[in-house]
Amino acid sequence: MADRDFNAWLLSFRNSIADYGYYIDFKKVHKNIDNIKVELNILNSLIGSKNIEVDFENLIKKYPEVLKCIPLLLAVRANEIYCQDENGGYLFQFDPENIQLKNPTQYERYKYFMKKTGLFDLLKKHVVNNLIDYATGVETGLDSNGRKNRGGHLMENLVESFIKKAGFVKDINYFKEMYIQQISEKWGVNLSAISNQGKMEKRFDFVAKTPTMVYGIETNFYSSSGSKLNETARSYKNLAMETAVVTGFTFVWFTDGKGWISARNNLEETFDAMEHIYNIKDLEDGIIEEIMI
Repeated sequence: MADRDFNAWLLSFRNSIADYGYYIDFKKVHKNIDNIKVELNILNSLIGSKNIEVDFENLIKKYPEVLKCIPLLLAVRANEIYCQDENGGYLFQFDPENIQLKNPTQYERYKYFMKKTGLFDLLKKHVVNNLIDYATGVETGLDSNGRKNRGGHLMENLVESFIKKAGFVKDINYFKEMYIQQISEKWGVNLSAISNQGKMEKRFDFVAKTPTMVYGIETNFYSSSGSKLNETARSYKNLAMETAVVTGFTFVWFTDGKGWISARNNLEETFDAMEHIYNIKDLEDGIIEEIMI
């Protein structure tokens, strides 16, 4: 490759890496609702009730399993909920296997719970028309909390999509999450230079194999600044220098994100010392085909 300009390269970094499935996992949402759809439909019979406490007690006597839906109606992902007020505290069970409805006191407790949490008002005042629709909305909101976990894998997923696009096939000539010991055993590459003579077990996000080279690939994306970025840049600079003397092995680092702006000095040092460091724009411009095919 021709000499690259670090400043121009850094300017092409992205603010976000969100893909189309990042915001809400609707497949998961619908699956979770399907698991309680029957029970929600039974609870729908309470909507608009004129005598909701009696109707609710009769309902859970006949269908105690409907109680497992209650936490979701409060946007809680748990099988038990503790509540405390001037009348004391109580741990309410919503797992069908732990629900005990054997005496009037227990029915009164659940009715008290429904009244004090506002769920009776939600139902009897016809605030909602259908609990399946309501629960789907709640489940969608809860799933938005999963964005952080999904975000952690976005760069890996993106890089993997470009590896596949370049013609590599998973578990044939590219592999996910592979340790250096596995690399050494599979292809006879001596990686003792980066394993501290076998004392350190480094794992690469991806390993791609061509007829003449094994590529160890790391990926990350930083949307915000932090001390970890400087540490990462130094670590990968050292890794690149250590692997430069290994015959038949090349270290490749794909990184991006505006978080690097605050750590640009350390990143520039690594950029100057490392031959194969690329960002998302490089991927889009076909860098995998250029260096690995």
